[in-house]
Amino acid sequence: MSKEERDIQKQKKKRNRLIYRSSILAVLVGAVIFALVSNSQDDDEIYRSGDAAPDFQLTQVNEAFDEDVTQLSDLEGKGVMLNFWATWCGPCKEEMPYMQELYPEYQEKGVEIVAVSLDSTEYVIDNFIEEYGLTFAIPHDTNADVRDLYRITPMPTTFFINPDGTINEIVQGALTLDRLEGHLDAITPDAS
Repeated sequence: MSKEERDIQKQKKKRNRLIYRSSILAVLVGAVIFALVSNSQDDDEIYRSGDAAPDFQLTQVNEAFDEDVTQLSDLEGKGVMLNFWATWCGPCKEEMPYMQELYPEYQEKGVEIVAVSLDSTEYVIDNFIEEYGLTFAIPHDTNADVRDLYRITPMPTTFFINPDGTINEIVQGALTLDRLEGHLDAITPDAS
């Protein structure tokens, strides 16, 4: 084989390697893009007004509340304020007194407040319950399963759920007393 033929053969091998490596790289880049697009589409699927509120069951930590377990489907027929909060969240601390102030009145009207704590330990939750004198349901989401189910990011986030189990409204951020009362009125079962 002459030197020219060897050089030509070397060039062909280099070109074939380049094509092979480029093809593998293109497939990998395509797979990464596909994964990113798929994940971003999943994250965009949030609940909206009119959607059924996903059911869950969590252990109750508020001793002032009668039940040991809170299951959303057990509250069907009642309006439900489903609030996600934590003791370290400043805006959560601001709205808790309003929730407690309105709870006795709205409980009589058929509305329940379920404040799901996303704290890591029950000790801090117990201290918070005692400090604020809270009497409504406070289940503890120890593994963040319900937080993930509802795709909670900012806190507080509140779902106002109609008596038929559909979401009436979703509010991100703290609620004022007036706004909270308006949302509770909207989910109050019709007095017949």
